[in-house]
Amino acid sequence: MSGQRLLPDEVQPWKPPVASGKLPVMADSVNDNPHDPAQQGMADILVSLPAVRAGRKANGLSRIDRRLIEPIETGQDNERLAFQHTVFCQTSLPYRDPGDAVREWQREQGMVSLLVEAGQVRHPKTQQWVKVGLPWGTKPRLILSHLNAEALRQGSPVIEIESSLSAFVKRVRGFNGGREIHAFKEQLTRLSAALIRMAVPRGENHTHQIESKVITAFDLWLQKDARQRVLWPATIQLSLDYFASLQEHAVPLHEADLAALAHSAMALDLYAWLAQRLHRIDPRRPAFVQWPALMQQFGPGYGRMSNFKGPFRTALQQVLTRYDAARIEVDDHGLRLLNSPPPVTKRLVMLPPKSPT
Repeated sequence: MSGQRLLPDEVQPWKPPVASGKLPVMADSVNDNPHDPAQQGMADILVSLPAVRAGRKANGLSRIDRRLIEPIETGQDNERLAFQHTVFCQTSLPYRDPGDAVREWQREQGMVSLLVEAGQVRHPKTQQWVKVGLPWGTKPRLILSHLNAEALRQGSPVIEIESSLSAFVKRVRGFNGGREIHAFKEQLTRLSAALIRMAVPRGENHTHQIESKVITAFDLWLQKDARQRVLWPATIQLSLDYFASLQEHAVPLHEADLAALAHSAMALDLYAWLAQRLHRIDPRRPAFVQWPALMQQFGPGYGRMSNFKGPFRTALQQVLTRYDAARIEVDDHGLRLLNSPPPVTKRLVMLPPKSPT
């Protein structure tokens, strides 16, 4: 574990003591059959125990590997749901910071379109409007999935989040220190200030378009209490247009899966895309997506196909570690998608009825 920080909710497997890089030899020097348990030293016996072998193997895993194969915190987490809008399942925000000079971000996927314009916020002390950049990376994706879930669960676009958002950050990231909270706060500010246009098809010749901020009201400059603990706002309000569209186009996801994939924006996008796509494929007719189309959707910033395939395969393998019911075949030409059950079954999804309009 050299160079790897131990997180509070992770417990190191026990392993026998090591001196000078070698285990102490306690067996008799005239041992003529080292494989005979009766002639083994204590250190040899300990090392051969299955639990110790498993512990030593697990001890070599990275934090990302641990989160991919282990559930988070409680046994109920496998049924704790998040939701993503279908537009964000088929298109995506930037993976990396495009820079403050980039004020628009556009993505197309079939008949679904996303256009994001960076916004401005008014500083309460200077009374000046300040330009903020586009939302990017894993954090706005995670924030949206949580806000969507809370709005649908509460049946209202006005969401009580003061305690839930901090708890969510801790669940999906494994820690909630000041630096992490501030990073989420910055992306929440960018997301709140951005103007988002979404277009989804309705029938063969009809497209439904939404032009609004996803979040229409919340305290942008968060203050600290007497204990210097960063505070989230008590409430956040989603726009009515977005909330109505979310009620119609929400895709359920396992929060535990998002937590395991929270290190990679590409992995989060892949997981959401497969969650909304695979169960809709005709069981008799698998869908094939060629590499150029995959790169256009998930990696246009990579430039060369050879630079894209490696990270994409890695992200896909991580996604399939969590979404093991997904039936996908990969070859030199692209992906073959076969009908698969969604990661969240209908029995787990219990939402209030759609609000009257």
